[in-house]
Amino acid sequence: MWFVSVRGRMENASVESPTFVRFQLGAQLKRAREDAGVTTEQAATLIEVSPSTLRRIEQGRVGLKGPALNALLDRYGVTDGELRETLRSMARTGKQRGWWAKYADLPNAYRQYIGLESAASEIQNFETLVVPGLLQTAEYARAIISADASQPTPQATDERVTVRLERQKLLTEEKLRLVAVIDEAVLHRQIGGPDVMRDQLAALLDAQKRWNVSIQVIPFKEGAYASMVSSFHILSFSEGPGVVYSEGLTGDLYAEGEDVDRCTRVFSSLRAAALSPTASTAMIKRIRDEETP
Repeated sequence: MWFVSVRGRMENASVESPTFVRFQLGAQLKRAREDAGVTTEQAATLIEVSPSTLRRIEQGRVGLKGPALNALLDRYGVTDGELRETLRSMARTGKQRGWWAKYADLPNAYRQYIGLESAASEIQNFETLVVPGLLQTAEYARAIISADASQPTPQATDERVTVRLERQKLLTEEKLRLVAVIDEAVLHRQIGGPDVMRDQLAALLDAQKRWNVSIQVIPFKEGAYASMVSSFHILSFSEGPGVVYSEGLTGDLYAEGEDVDRCTRVFSSLRAAALSPTASTAMIKRIRDEETP
């Protein structure tokens, strides 16, 4: 049943990123509501919030207080005392602040992703246009962030570069495994100019030496391949189901369940279409030497 896995997850302190716990609590509440046959509007009216706020709760974007949680659990018919206490504990953990909370200018959607990323044990990342964020150099990241359509202020740009480098400690401290597949176009696009790209390609070569990083390149000669116009991340956790994340101009999308299985199959096909890590390293070296001063 759905509540068994909740207990198991809360027994593992390593996954208690506040964002991760809030995300999982929201998913469990949504499942309980649907199992009880309660509509979004009915549940929202019960705790005196708008339907859009309830959806944000179920998406893990905002937390909720104990009385509201208890009211929802009563309405959903959740009577197991141990389970109710577990969910209350999740709600309390979800209110805590992660290290990224001190950066005031970060978009809320980005905060949520960082929180989930910090709890992940492995990320499978496919990128068509840019180097994965966890592998970007400071100047490469600065060039991308500065070109953002939202035109962040210089202070916000500095902050986001700092945060991006802070996130990379997950790799350097070996808390996370990254499996990255990138299109060859990523290696040729002169983001930041030749000097920045030379340093970025060198950083990819250094990252490839780590046991917890694997980089594969899909060469131009491969032609068409699965998901070639859509980048995505598959986040896996030591406890609990995985999550698929994709970023879009009009908003971010998180998916679970069958969508994770489908994207995992697509990612496997991408790895099959890509060069091996060894051959990818050779390509990165060649492009660095031929296309940068």
